Amino acid sequence: MISIKGLTKKYDSVTAVDGLDLEIPRGELFGFLGPNGAGKTTTIKLLVGLLKPTSGSIHIDGMDLFKNPLEVKKIIGYIPDRPFLYDKLTGWEYLEFVAGLYSMEINVAHDRAEKFLNFFDLDGFADELIEGYSHGMKQKLIISGALIHNPTVLVVDEPLVGLDPKGARQVKQLFQDLCAGGTTIFLSTHSLGVAENMCHRVGIIQKGRIVAMGTVDQLRSQAKQEHGDLEEVFLKLTGDSDFASLLDSLRSTGPGKEGPGLK
Repeated sequence: MISIKGLTKKYDSVTAVDGLDLEIPRGELFGFLGPNGAGKTTTIKLLVGLLKPTSGSIHIDGMDLFKNPLEVKKIIGYIPDRPFLYDKLTGWEYLEFVAGLYSMEINVAHDRAEKFLNFFDLDGFADELIEGYSHGMKQKLIISGALIHNPTVLVVDEPLVGLDPKGARQVKQLFQDLCAGGTTIFLSTHSLGVAENMCHRVGIIQKGRIVAMGTVDQLRSQAKQEHGDLEEVFLKLTGDSDFASLLDSLRSTGPGKEGPGLK
């Protein structure tokens, strides 16, 4: 469903994405991890057509993103980490506006808007201005807008920011259900627990290149670490072995024992 080949993006002398190759099949929830400045945000902006690459290609459902941008964007949903909303619209008006951008039939748009407003417990606030929404409510509205046109590919950057435990659980279940129905999700997050619990595969990017990719068990194998959570594997694979060793040491000391730097 997503095919990325030789994707490169340079800013003057800085190479943000360096020859990225990636294949993501239909229905997969793919986690995209990396330290700050690794190239995650640039990759996402390239994937949704907000940036043009220096070289390389992206195909979505067999279509070249940069040769057929409008056709590809019709089947993509995008949830950015810092979304923009029109505060003087109501929640209902915002969803109508987004549906209009995709030229959706009004009856279909209303049915889907109502479905998401009910799912996220926003139906009681649908006629209130967005400026009065909490951060979590705004995040739910953004997710609803990204899904209203029933995209086949969903690109997500930190989807759970600002959500309470119930909202986070709703989103996790929604994403898993979407993938089960054939939607492909490309999810970038700093929450390693989210990636470990939700994603079918995980790719780790560092300095613009994929340094490891696979299931969590496969990543443990690549890190030569049979046990431990994804956090420890991530630290080892990204070369932060000193911090990983310190983390192990602190955990092994236990309560009441001395560890490095704790005397």
